[in-house]
Amino acid sequence: MVDDWGQPAQDMHAEVSAYFASLEEVASGEADASALPLLLLSVGQLCGAGARLGALVDVVPAERFEPDPGPDPDLERVREALRTLLGGLDDYCDLEDPVITGEVTRGSLSDDLVAVAADLAHGQEHYLAGRPTEAMWWWQFSYLSSWGERAASALRVLHTLLAHVRLDADDEEVMEAELAALHAVT
Repeated sequence: MVDDWGQPAQDMHAEVSAYFASLEEVASGEADASALPLLLLSVGQLCGAGARLGALVDVVPAERFEPDPGPDPDLERVREALRTLLGGLDDYCDLEDPVITGEVTRGSLSDDLVAVAADLAHGQEHYLAGRPTEAMWWWQFSYLSSWGERAASALRVLHTLLAHVRLDADDEEVMEAELAALHAVT
C-alpha cells in the first residue's frame, strides 16, 4: 500500500499538463498541418499514463468527501475550435459498451478530447491545491469510470484518421513528395 502519493501525483501532473498544452496548441489553429500527429502522440501518452493509474492499487483519500476544487473549467472554446478544425472528421461510429451491448452509437472526437480534459482538470485542481492523494484518487477513479474509455476511443479514431491520410494518398502525389524531399536543399 502506498502512503505517499506525492511522486506519482507529480508524474501524472506532468502528463496532464502536456495533454492540456497539446490541446491548446491544436485548438489555436497554429498546428493544423501537424494536428493529427500531435493529438495522436498526446492522447497515446495520456493513455499510457492512464494505464499506469489503472494498474495501481486503489488510491484511498484520507477524507471521505473531497474538498470542492472550485468551478469547472470552461472548455467550450477548445471544443468549438477542435470541432471547426476537424470539420467532417469529428463524428465517428462508436460502441456503447463493447462487452455488454455492442450497440453502435455516435462519437465525437472533439467531445472526447474535451471530456478527457474536463476530468483531468478536476484532479489537477486538487494537485495544485496541495492535495496529491485526492488528485490521484480523482485521476484514477475518473480514468476507470470515464476518461480512460474516451481517451482510448479518441486514440483509435486519431490512429485511423492518420492512417487514412498517410496510406490513402495518391501514388503519384506520394512519389512527387518523396522526390521533392530527396532533392530538397538543406
